[in-house]
Amino acid sequence: MKKIYLLLISVIFFSCSSTLDVANNPEPDNPNYTYLALGDSYTIGESVMETERWPVQLAEQLRARGYKVAPPMVIAKTGWTTEDLLRGIDNNLSIHRDFDLVSILIGVNNQYQGKLITEYEEELRTIFRKAINHSKTKEKGVFAVSIPDYGYTPFGEAGQEEISAEIDRYNEVFRKVAADFNVDFYNITPISREAGENPDLVASDGLHPSGLMYKYWVDHFVNQVAEKLPE
Repeated sequence: MKKIYLLLISVIFFSCSSTLDVANNPEPDNPNYTYLALGDSYTIGESVMETERWPVQLAEQLRARGYKVAPPMVIAKTGWTTEDLLRGIDNNLSIHRDFDLVSILIGVNNQYQGKLITEYEEELRTIFRKAINHSKTKEKGVFAVSIPDYGYTPFGEAGQEEISAEIDRYNEVFRKVAADFNVDFYNITPISREAGENPDLVASDGLHPSGLMYKYWVDHFVNQVAEKLPE
C-alpha cells in the first residue's frame, strides 16, 4: 500500500496535468500594478485552493498595504523544469508585455528528474533574461524565491538527507544566477523545512506546501517586494 501511495504522489509531483493559469481572484478597481509569476507546481499551487497560492496571497497582502495589484498572471505547471518554463514563456507572452513585478521559482523538477545542474544553470540564465525583459523596471522589478525542500514532507522523508543536499546545491546555483543578474533572492527553504515538525505546513497530498506554508513565505518577503513598486 505504501508503494502505491508513493507512486501516486510521484505522478502528482512531475505530471503536467495542471494548466497555464491566470488567477481570477477579484480585481481591484483601476489596478495600478501588474504581476507575472513564473514557475512550477509551487507557483501554480498544487493541492491548495486558488486563494492559497503564494502569488495570489502576495497580491492580496500588497493590496492590504494600499497597492492596487491586478490578479497575478501565472505561467506554471506541475512538473515543469526550466526547459518547460522557457517554452511556456515563449508560448504565452508577447515580446512587448511588461509587468511591475516578475517572480521566478523553478528547479525542483530538474533536481527530481536527475537533470544536469549545468543544464539547469544555463536555462535558468535564459529565464532571468526573459523575466527582466518583461519587467518595466528591469532587474529591480524581478525577484527569485528559493526552491523549497520536499525532503521534510511525508513523500520525501525517507530520502531526506540526500534530497536536502541536492536542493542546497540547486539553490546555490539559483542564488548565484540571481546575484549575477542583480535580482533579489528570497530564501524560504528554511521555512519549508519546518514542515518536518509541523504537519499543518504540508498539503493533503503529502508533498506540496499548504496554504499556511505559503503564507509564511509571503510574510517573509512581502515588505521587500512592496519596495519594488513605484509610488
